[in-house]
Amino acid sequence: MTTSRRTDHLVLPGVLTAEQAAQTVAGILAAQREDGAIPWFRGHHLDPWDHTEAAMALDAAGEHEAAARAYAWLARHQNDDGSWYAAYHDGDADNVTDHGRESNFCAYIAVGVWHHYLTTGDEAFLDRMWPSVFAAVEFVLGLQQPGGQIGWKREPDGTAVNDALLTGSSSIHHALRCALAIAEEREELQPDWELATGALAHAIRHHPERFLDKDHYSMDWYYPVLGGAVTGAEAKARIESRWDDFVVPALGVRCVLPNPWVTGGESCELALALWAMGESDRALEILQSIGHLRAEDGMYWTGYVFEGERAMWPEELTTWTAGSLLLAVAALGGDEATTAVFGGERLPRGLAGDCCGLV
Repeated sequence: MTTSRRTDHLVLPGVLTAEQAAQTVAGILAAQREDGAIPWFRGHHLDPWDHTEAAMALDAAGEHEAAARAYAWLARHQNDDGSWYAAYHDGDADNVTDHGRESNFCAYIAVGVWHHYLTTGDEAFLDRMWPSVFAAVEFVLGLQQPGGQIGWKREPDGTAVNDALLTGSSSIHHALRCALAIAEEREELQPDWELATGALAHAIRHHPERFLDKDHYSMDWYYPVLGGAVTGAEAKARIESRWDDFVVPALGVRCVLPNPWVTGGESCELALALWAMGESDRALEILQSIGHLRAEDGMYWTGYVFEGERAMWPEELTTWTAGSLLLAVAALGGDEATTAVFGGERLPRGLAGDCCGLV
């Protein structure tokens, strides 16, 4: 497959040309190890969530073999309880640097696997990955609390941390919907997962008090929308309510208040959330605003401090930042698999909280 055929749908005015898209894809491929692992950058750590995000970007660019190797890495290195560790140095499974097991990190495999299947139509891949997806979901739901929210992680000794993060739980909500789609495709319905998904959505929409207070982080602002729990008029109202707090015109999206720091990942994720809401024009503006984060090699700096020293910080070019940009561009460009996964219209919703007697 030629480069132009891989990247013609990744052309977006003011964001990427076909040549620039190909360069960014090549940057992610260069960071991937032969065994399939995709660390943040070579010599840094791998975490399962960002590894999966980069793999999804490779699929969006037509690099299906490389993406499949990334998912095979996950399958090979899954723990017996269905989890993965939070950090592996340079993707080396024998060099774990954080033995915690975070629920959000472990759930995201379902999003990636469903995206790869929709991109390739590879039923054998879905069959191979189903045991890993099933085990990961069961691990995650083992941390669900009576109020529907998902506990953050298990400590290295197995102790459950039951405090829930809104961003993480919102991402898990998305992952559970993708897991339900996989189960339906395989005709292996999971009613317990449906109940869990409905309870989680209910908590996200109606019970902010069940989550740790992190509202100075932009992710807690837009992730309930990006994860599909908050939609329609409620989504629009949520985004409008803090737009001026987090969006810095012509620079991107702040990571955390009050820091004068915009980040590429948060900017691209907000763009995806805006696109899912039907606001493609504003999504495009956000993506255009972070062109200043693009490096000469086609990768993207993690963030930029826009007051004082005015510098790129930290000085790192991350695969997940590049990956999030490619996925946002793919969605705006109408890539079928990416729009299906992040648009969510065809994803199962689980059982509504009202049907479950939740309050």
